[in-house]
Amino acid sequence: MANHLDLEEQEQLDQLKHFWNTWGTLISSILLVVVAALAAWNGYKFWQARQATQAAALYEAVEIAVNAGDQTRWEQAFSDLREKYAGTMQASQAGFLVGKVEVSKGNMDAAKSALTWVSQYAADNGHKELARIRLSGVLMAQKSYDEALQQLSSPFSSEYTAVVADRKGDVLSVQGKRAEAVAEYVKAYKAFPDNVEYRRLVEVKLNALGERPQAVAVAAALEPNK
Repeated sequence: MANHLDLEEQEQLDQLKHFWNTWGTLISSILLVVVAALAAWNGYKFWQARQATQAAALYEAVEIAVNAGDQTRWEQAFSDLREKYAGTMQASQAGFLVGKVEVSKGNMDAAKSALTWVSQYAADNGHKELARIRLSGVLMAQKSYDEALQQLSSPFSSEYTAVVADRKGDVLSVQGKRAEAVAEYVKAYKAFPDNVEYRRLVEVKLNALGERPQAVAVAAALEPNK
């Protein structure tokens, strides 16, 4: 009986040796690839977390400097964010913050620079679009009307349709292009929901151009959506 078991065990060992000789190299290679992939993934996640942490610290530095009115420090912190952590959400958020404070101080060139960077390099497309809208306002304040319209000419997500049309109307109105401005305001009026306060502002602008909002509402109801 013992001899019989010994023979079976030997046969199983031989089969295992044959299997390993045939497939061992392939199995080892696959295991190495899997282990390497897991290590790379874990390393990437660690790198991402580290980037986010350091970017958050720099964004906080921008906020603190803005609140303290320390322009040198917020410009330096924002510069570091752009240079080292351009692909983070904190970098574009800092750009919006810097753009806002620079506008409040009348530093339009600095605001233009910050918002231009966000519009070109933000990791989030929504941030890029919002930056272009805000940048158009800065350009309008600088009387660079054609540049402002250029920022608004590229495609936007549907959520920005009304705001972009309203901003185009503002630029065209300042340029004295009444008919074109009215057309954009009408587009904005139609796009804004009835319960949005912004729609009331568009009504005021249409009134200023001699258009009755009630007539616009009727036209909006009768015309097919474009």
